Amino acid sequence: MADTLNDADFEKFRKVIYNESGITFSATNRPILDSRIKEILREKKIESVSDYYNLILSDHEEMKKMLDSVTTNLTRFFRNQPHFDALINYVIPHVLEEKKKTGDRTIRIWSAGCSTGEEPYTIAMILKKILPLGYNFTVTASDISLKSLMVGQGGFYADNKIDGIPPDYLASSFTKVDGGYQVNKDIMDRVKFDYHNLQHDPGVKNLDVVFCRNVMIYFDEPAQMVVLNNFWNAMAAHSYLFIGHSESLFGMKTKFEFLKTDWACLYQKNV
Repeated sequence: MADTLNDADFEKFRKVIYNESGITFSATNRPILDSRIKEILREKKIESVSDYYNLILSDHEEMKKMLDSVTTNLTRFFRNQPHFDALINYVIPHVLEEKKKTGDRTIRIWSAGCSTGEEPYTIAMILKKILPLGYNFTVTASDISLKSLMVGQGGFYADNKIDGIPPDYLASSFTKVDGGYQVNKDIMDRVKFDYHNLQHDPGVKNLDVVFCRNVMIYFDEPAQMVVLNNFWNAMAAHSYLFIGHSESLFGMKTKFEFLKTDWACLYQKNV
């Protein structure tokens, strides 16, 4: 099998990945891309890097599989607890105040870059517990990784994946099965998993909350701006955006306002 990736190959794959997804591979994370492409060639028994490159250009499904393979998926239940404390103690009370003005009884949340589903299920568990009677909610969970979405849709998590779930949530929202835990149907039914590339219009409106944590670090600023504008257009007039604790919109020309709560920092849309 031919060695991967020479400089020309790296540049070709780097560009096509960026153009298709906004994800940036630099010299620093080049070894990740190299190892993933090498693994794909081995699995598909393709000898030539060029042959594989031409394949993804001509076959949309192969392109999606390639993007799936080169993306990193790291998540866990209740990851970065202060964000969920802010959701419970600040965001949802303010969203409910807005709902009272309009008579809308549904809270709409998007978990963008949801990976294997831990984040959207965490959100669903919280909302089921804290929302007053008479209010409904939906959680849309999207990712560019089809493999991750399949895990999320299945709702099964091995014993070592449920660390960090408070005992009351584990008892009320999961059923112990062989080798792990199964998310209960009443929670699974609230989360809709869907393939979505963040560089494209999501086709949804009036979102009250968007979670997009530790995703935009893989994008350069132009690609970040595309994502942020897509979020803005999809969000309700008074709504909230959570990004990763190591991420910031500082210095970027966005319409989002920085918001510091007693629990965590986030961003809001107010128009």
